[in-house]
This record gives sequence, structure tokens and C-alpha cells, in this order.
Amino acid sequence: MGYIKSDILELVRKYHQEDVTSGFVPGVTPVAASGAVLDEDDRVALVTAALDLRIAAGTSSRRFERALAKYFGLRKAHLTNSGSSANLLALSALTSPQLEDLRLVPGDEVVTVAAGFPTTVNPIIQNGLVPVFVDVELGTYNTSPERIEEAIGPRTRAIMIAHALGNPFAVEEVAKIADDRGMFLIEDNCDAMGSTYRGRLTGTFGDLATESFYPAHHITMGEGGCVVTDNMVLARIVESLRDWGRDCWCEPGEDNRCFKRFEQQMGALPHGYDHKYIFSHVGYNLKSTDLQAALGLTQIGRIDEFGAARQHNWARLRAGLDGLPHLLLPEPTPDSDPSWFGFVITVRDGAPFSTAELIDHLESRRVATRRFFAGNLTRHPAYLEREFRVSGSLANSDIITERTFWIGVFPGLTDEMIDHSIRSVTEFVMSRT
Repeated sequence: MGYIKSDILELVRKYHQEDVTSGFVPGVTPVAASGAVLDEDDRVALVTAALDLRIAAGTSSRRFERALAKYFGLRKAHLTNSGSSANLLALSALTSPQLEDLRLVPGDEVVTVAAGFPTTVNPIIQNGLVPVFVDVELGTYNTSPERIEEAIGPRTRAIMIAHALGNPFAVEEVAKIADDRGMFLIEDNCDAMGSTYRGRLTGTFGDLATESFYPAHHITMGEGGCVVTDNMVLARIVESLRDWGRDCWCEPGEDNRCFKRFEQQMGALPHGYDHKYIFSHVGYNLKSTDLQAALGLTQIGRIDEFGAARQHNWARLRAGLDGLPHLLLPEPTPDSDPSWFGFVITVRDGAPFSTAELIDHLESRRVATRRFFAGNLTRHPAYLEREFRVSGSLANSDIITERTFWIGVFPGLTDEMIDHSIRSVTEFVMSRT
């Protein structure tokens, strides 16, 4: 069987080498906003896992978790089926009875931003907690420590914020606010893997942080996410919640690693009830698979390479569009080194064209655009009747809703594609000026 497998994998490599895309044709070839960058090692890894029938979470999943924890310099990483699930697990962990007096209970508040993606906010609502929305700055598209401090009230217990399109918020200062006030901090790092703030990786400042491996993100498993932490108590809660809420920490297929499988008494169960089927949380099944983890293991070594490509593409766009009238171009947060997710453009007030007109032009030139996710979340149907509190004005979040979008910088874009994006924006703006 071994020689057959090696022959198959060699054929996979040849197949990949022959799967060559045609050259770039401006205005015809799409310039995508995001996408996965996959090589022959990725194909081979997926086929190998499939040949070995590694269809559930197992060895590759554990290897990936250890590798990602090592990358961040943290003690634990727990692989999930999506970044959205990672956010749900991270926030839900703060409500665990095992935290005793520190746990969040229904009605407690969590500070977050109004302009962003809903899965940063949804877990707050899903756990019976109250989002406290704050505004962001135009240009960096992050909130400020001052806004967060002003938002804190008597029932505010946690902060959960995403680094905006890879651009870090002032996370060291925000972590200090949380620490000084005895609050939890969750970093949604899904768009920012590899970004640093004051020389330190984002995703390492909070009590918990989340990652996403959807194809749009910095590395991919197709689907997938992860919760990372240095706090072993929170790590154990996350694992339990991810794995149906069970109390047992044996890996699937293991039976009695603790040597106490039939020797414990918990809850109102009889003494000696099988520990593999004792549940200490109301949990989920949010595990990933070894097929996904096999791909993640080949991708993880390319985080820095992909980050450098994103920075190169962002810088090329920034230089090429610099000085154009009527457009507010993005800026990195001071003291940060972003691994950019996208290039954000805001049409200034009073411009002789609308945001929709500029977007329509770019799309007609096959330059894909995306809005700044949901814009102001409080304006969406899903949240109109939900309980939340707003601290201060959300004027900038409203501007983002009306006049902001972004274009791609992901590593699959070439200089020729980036230059086509620059020309397409420039030609439209100058034709209307």
C-alpha cells in the first residue's frame, strides 16, 4: 500500500504544477478582495489526510494546536470549526460557574464597537449579556482607550473588540484598563494574525483571543478557528464547552487517562458514574477535523510570508493613491505593525461622487469591493429590538455605514493587479474632480 500512496501523492504534485492559471488581463481577470493562497504542499496534505481517512479531530488537530500556541507564545490553543465559534466559546467561557464570583451573569455588560462584524457581538447577546457600543476613529477604524473608559458602568464586566481589518487597536492600554478594573478582555484577532502592537503579537494581550481560518483570513483550513490563552482555567472551560460540555478531558478514543473514570461523584449522579459522560457545562460540539488541521499545518509556516505580502500590497496601494482628492486613506495605529486584512477607503463628505458610484466603477473594472462589514450594527434588523447600551456618539460608525468600503491586499494579488486597482480608483476620482 505504501508505494501506491507515494505514487498517488506524486501525481497530486504533478496535477498541481499543471493547474496553471492564465495571465492577468486588466478589466477582465477578477482582482479579488480576499482568498486562500494554496500550494502543492497544501494539496498533498489534504489528499494524505483523506487517504488515511482522518475524518475527525485527532493527531493533526493536536499538532496544529501545539504549533499555534507556540507561535503566539501561549500555553493553550483549542481548534474549532470556525472563527465565529471561537468567539462564541471565548465569551461563553466567561459565564462558566467554575469562575464562581468572577463569572459573567445575564445583565452584565460587555464593551464592544458598533462598526464591525456581527460575530464579535452576537456571543454577548446569546449569553444574555448587554453589549455597550462605542464609536471608532476614522482612518484607523479602531476605538480608543478613552472611549472604552467612558463606556464603563457599574455592571460592565468585560471588553470584546476586534482589531480592525488587521490594524491593531491600542490593546496594551485597553488590557491595562481591564486589569485595573478587574474586567476580562477578549481580543478578536481573526483579521489580524501576525500583527503587532509595540512589538508584541496581537492575540497575546487579552485573557482570551480568537483566530479564524476561513479562506479570507491570513492562513486557511477552508473553515476553522481557534481560541488561544495563557490562562489554564479558561482553557479548560473552553475545551469543555467546545466538546459537548463534558467534564472529562480524555482525547476522543481514550478511556481513562485520569485513572478515575469510575471513581468520582459529581452533581446529583451516583458515585462512579462514567466520567466520559459527565457534563459540567451546557456546551456544544464545535470541534474541527483532521482534514482541516492537515491543511492548517502546511499553512502555519507561511504566516510571516503571507503577512509580508499583505504589507507590500497595502503599502503599494497607499503610495499609489496618496494625494487623491475626496478620499480618506487608512493609517496604521501608532506603535503598530499591521498584517493587513484589507485596504479601507472612506469617501469624504462633499465629494462630487457617491460611494456607490465609486464602488460601481471598481466592480465594472473587476476590482472586488467589500463594505466595512456591517457598518453600524445597531442599525441592522437583527439588533433593533435587542437590549444594548450606546456610549457617546456613533457618528463615525454612521459615516462608515454610508461612505466606507475596502479592497483586497491578500497574498494572491500581484503588483499588476494592485496597479490595476490604483488606476481604476484614480481614473474615476480624477474624472469627477
